Amino acid sequence: MRDETHSKPSIMVSEIFFILISIQGEGKYVGVPSIFIRTYGCNFQCRAFGLDPGQRSTEPEDIAGSINMDNMAYQDLPIASNGCDSYGSWHPKFKSLSTKMQLDEIVQEVNNLSTNKDAHIIITGGEPLLGWQRQYKDLFNMLLDSGYNNITFETNGTKIINKDFGEYLIAFKESHNLTFSVSPKLSNSGEPQDRAIKPDVVMDYLNYGDVFLKFVGNKDTFDEILEVTDIYRSKGFNGSIYIMPEGGNITNYNMNMREVADFALEHNYCYSPRLQVDIWENENGT
Repeated sequence: MRDETHSKPSIMVSEIFFILISIQGEGKYVGVPSIFIRTYGCNFQCRAFGLDPGQRSTEPEDIAGSINMDNMAYQDLPIASNGCDSYGSWHPKFKSLSTKMQLDEIVQEVNNLSTNKDAHIIITGGEPLLGWQRQYKDLFNMLLDSGYNNITFETNGTKIINKDFGEYLIAFKESHNLTFSVSPKLSNSGEPQDRAIKPDVVMDYLNYGDVFLKFVGNKDTFDEILEVTDIYRSKGFNGSIYIMPEGGNITNYNMNMREVADFALEHNYCYSPRLQVDIWENENGT
């Protein structure tokens, strides 16, 4: 006999969190109360953030070798000082901290966490468009039935929307708000430009919802931001672009903040803070 429980659609989830005083930390909707659904898995590792050119972070492996993960939850992981600040959502050594949840369980958890139906649903990662698109149609319908009308994908902008999900999203956007918050990875991430910068993919997102770009940068990346912006603009992207200070911890973040703001003003970009660093020093669950 088939096990109906395990045949139901499910998503590997690292964490779902809503804190009444929590807010979207980046981009167009900074400050908006939000519920984050963090999916497991990513096509990038971004091991170079906060390091000198040519260096790659080994912090995920160092952390895995120094802690006892028995009875540990994702939100208990130490904050990374360099490399990807959400390493637990993609590194295989921490996969055991993620849970494969059925869609109705996800929506029930969302409803348990908040009664604020004006809160935005943020689907993030990892890379949320990597492996879960088949499940999102049913998830979206369940969220709509629960009263949520604003959904954002936080994506690196490299994964194309598949045909079936795209057809659903074209109808979805007629009466609901869907946003793609795209964070293209620059060379300071350690990912090569030919894999990280996919303007044709981002232009395709415009068929399904609102799109904006946000770059994490410092003074060493300013020329590259101008170059990459020109690549997107040359393909027809005319949406908003936000520039944010690099820094997974408050010290590095504060070092870059003023120069990034001045650069944004000089070149007519939007400046965005990363309030999860400003307020909570980038703790997991914020």
